Amino acid sequence: MEPSVASLVRLLESYRGRDKVVRSVCFGSQLLGGLLTRRDGEASSLRLGKRLLLFSAQLSHCRTVMRLFDDLSMLAYCHGYGLGGGEEDGAVRCVSLLANMADQLFYPCEHMAWAADARLIEGKSDRWWLLSTALWATSLLLGILSRAQLHSQMRRELLSILSSMADLANAVHWMPPGFLWAGRFPNWLVGLMGSISSLIGLMSAGDSDETASP
Repeated sequence: MEPSVASLVRLLESYRGRDKVVRSVCFGSQLLGGLLTRRDGEASSLRLGKRLLLFSAQLSHCRTVMRLFDDLSMLAYCHGYGLGGGEEDGAVRCVSLLANMADQLFYPCEHMAWAADARLIEGKSDRWWLLSTALWATSLLLGILSRAQLHSQMRRELLSILSSMADLANAVHWMPPGFLWAGRFPNWLVGLMGSISSLIGLMSAGDSDETASP
């Protein structure tokens, strides 16, 4: 078996690795689908673009369902981090604690949104999606602030900041209209931002302490 294929197989055999691959394909499909549907072209191109967007939506839904089981792993990570006693910088410790809180709260809010969409519970999902997106954006922003204060492993941290900024751009886009650039991104731009973040995630697929990104 070719080394590249073997590496892909090893990546797909782990939950985090598989999530990174699915995320990359999801946003890549949205990027290509958005490009095919935004311009005047042949009917076959438009049909392909729409199918790619539908495929992307299904992969996104798949990742939402898989995150139903992420609460305990996030709780274990927060428990392991504790109050950040290992951090020498007090500001980094405070920001990291707030980010961990936002991450921990994100999951049950997204679960409630999913359950409402699936009609497992009464009520609309809009407010739960809004809250989960806001928590995700908060975590991303805090992560950017935290990493910006670190000086070691500069290349890795810069890539992580770039990834979070790309995700943050999409997070704002998914907020209610009227908030900054909410709702203004075309599909291809959402796909591009997500693809940038996903490719960076694949580059750092060996990290074992990461939680899945939406």
